[in-house]
Amino acid sequence: MLDIKFIRNNPDLVKKGAENKGVKVDIDLLLEVDKKRREILTALEDMLAQKNKASKKIAVTKDEKEKQKIILKMQELDKNSDRLNKNLKEIEKEFNDLMLQIPNLPQGNVPVGKDETENVVLRKVNKIPKFAEHSLVEPKARREKKLVSATISRPRSTRAFNFKPKDYLEIAEKLDLIDIKRAAKISGTRFSFLKKEAVLIEFALINLALENLIKEKFIPVIPPVMLKTVMARGTGYFEAADKKEAYFIPEDNLYLVGTSEQSLIAMHSGEILDQIDLPRRYVGFSTCFRRESGSYGKDTKGILRVHQFDKVEMISLCNPEDSKKEHQFFLQMEEKLMKSLKIPYQVIQICTGDLGVPAAAKYDIEAWIPSENRYRETHSTSNCTDFQARRLNIRYRDKFGKVNFVHTLNGTAFAIGRTLIAIIENYQQKDGSVKVPKVLQKYLPFKIIN
Repeated sequence: MLDIKFIRNNPDLVKKGAENKGVKVDIDLLLEVDKKRREILTALEDMLAQKNKASKKIAVTKDEKEKQKIILKMQELDKNSDRLNKNLKEIEKEFNDLMLQIPNLPQGNVPVGKDETENVVLRKVNKIPKFAEHSLVEPKARREKKLVSATISRPRSTRAFNFKPKDYLEIAEKLDLIDIKRAAKISGTRFSFLKKEAVLIEFALINLALENLIKEKFIPVIPPVMLKTVMARGTGYFEAADKKEAYFIPEDNLYLVGTSEQSLIAMHSGEILDQIDLPRRYVGFSTCFRRESGSYGKDTKGILRVHQFDKVEMISLCNPEDSKKEHQFFLQMEEKLMKSLKIPYQVIQICTGDLGVPAAAKYDIEAWIPSENRYRETHSTSNCTDFQARRLNIRYRDKFGKVNFVHTLNGTAFAIGRTLIAIIENYQQKDGSVKVPKVLQKYLPFKIIN
């Protein structure tokens, strides 16, 4: 949620920011409703002052007729006050509904673009493996004109393989690591059984993430995976299109989380933290639930786009002055984890039209998938500034005793399913086996899956 004072003083800036995000909002209507709301509040305050004045006058008036006259006036004020309070209740609802429609504004360095095709490649890291009969082809839709030669280099293939890469699902089914047919039998499409070595690799990835993040003062948490409606709304992910992605249990008025970030951020709703405790960093592990209603085709088979998946997620509540630096730190931690797996990846700066409602700035990491001959998203990190904090009323007290809203950030440590896909595809061998990344071997009783 934005500050209404900021909206009043910068209506054109808010209109432009919403437009760049592709979100339709009526700022003029909001300001009109806000004006009526303030007029009613002023009138109610004036009536209260008149009633207080009248009460004092009654206490010192000895003439009964004069007292009755004052009492009748107070009764009239009460009637008007009741009418105005009813109007205020209606207009407050309209005001709040309009405020909740306004997205967070993109930060100044975010590239302007209409959708994901105009996201910007910042850098490519690690060498792409070269397989026989499979040459490197860059995605045509990516905005190449923004690439900066000083920071971008096309990875050269140094690992050559004399076989055509197989799809991760083909490999995993032959090794009995993933079973989607039996999952479909009991739960429907877009579910899976994760089995055998794949299960152990999941826990190895969790251990790798925790080992690195706890050193950076992240507090490990296993959070609830259901949210009250007010808490879900507070995170900013449950409006418009995002709401269609969420699972809702009407009997209990609860949402299933799409990411543990939603529970972790809401954990401090209504609280005032001490500035000395900032940044407050958490790393949460949970199962996540999404409808993935907009996806189709090949992505709906396997474990790339599923209704249920596990994820290790980072969040931070920090001083507003430090949020940009904290955002870069989150991206740095994501890259550190990806580099440790030695999987080729690229870093993407997300454009305005692909940011989503709560984010002011966002980066994605995309891992190289040999069978598709392209990069696919595995990580994301967003700076949501004070947008979520205002909705959830999360504040901190500075050294001067002043209370301000914190800034909130989130980032993927590991989305387990997608990371498994990247490992299986990049570490596949000609005989159908899969090597285990060296950094994970200390957590496992095997070095190869066959």
